[in-house]
Amino acid sequence: MRSRIGALLAVAAIALPVSVRAADAPHAPTLSIAAAANLVYALDALNGEFKNTAPDVTVTSATGASGSLVAQITHGAPYDVFLGADLDFPMALVKAGQGDGKSLVTFAVGRLVLWTTRADLDVSDIAATVRNPAVMRIAVANPDTAPYGRAAKQALQKLGLWDAAQARIVMGENISQTAQFVETGNADAGFVALSIVISPKLKSRGRWVEVPATLYASLEQGALITAHGAGNPAAAQYIAFLTSPTARRILENFGYGLPATP
Repeated sequence: MRSRIGALLAVAAIALPVSVRAADAPHAPTLSIAAAANLVYALDALNGEFKNTAPDVTVTSATGASGSLVAQITHGAPYDVFLGADLDFPMALVKAGQGDGKSLVTFAVGRLVLWTTRADLDVSDIAATVRNPAVMRIAVANPDTAPYGRAAKQALQKLGLWDAAQARIVMGENISQTAQFVETGNADAGFVALSIVISPKLKSRGRWVEVPATLYASLEQGALITAHGAGNPAAAQYIAFLTSPTARRILENFGYGLPATP
């Protein structure tokens, strides 16, 4: 009996250090990104290039309206980095104690376009398109949660067309859904991000005209590290990557304007 117990203890003594070493083994680094919906196509290219600089980091990402993502983060969603469609929403995270203001960078400047997939519709004159009785549905992202939707509203207001367009507006939850309305024909035309319509998936679909930047507040897009990501070195790596020549080239290829280098 004693010999049997002694054998069991010997096995336990050997096994215990192994289990402790397994528990103490470092976890593979991960990075969770919440990004404004206008980045839906550019994000794949950005994350793919980031992987080349940080091959050991596993990156996951989600896209949505900036305001909706801020609400999620404020209520505990475990994102490490937030990429907004403007500077107001990242600053809202800072004010709520959910973002690191020192990490905030402007990484891109968005551009708004009026887009249609209807072959018979000429959108070169924005005001004429909105007034056109044949345009029964005009897609716009929710101005309260999506900065590109707010920009579209500002543009229509400056053109004196917002009130007249109300009855025909189809409102998307975010700019990606707004583009889907146009792509599927559920809207005759829509105000969407240039980065979406020149993406590889959609660049051959329909026609678009850029909305003059003088008609809306600049869509300076800001990124920061969230409170959740404050202790994650990969979050700081990603923020630094966004201002690198490689990332700026990707963003420029997707139609974004580029801020001055920090």
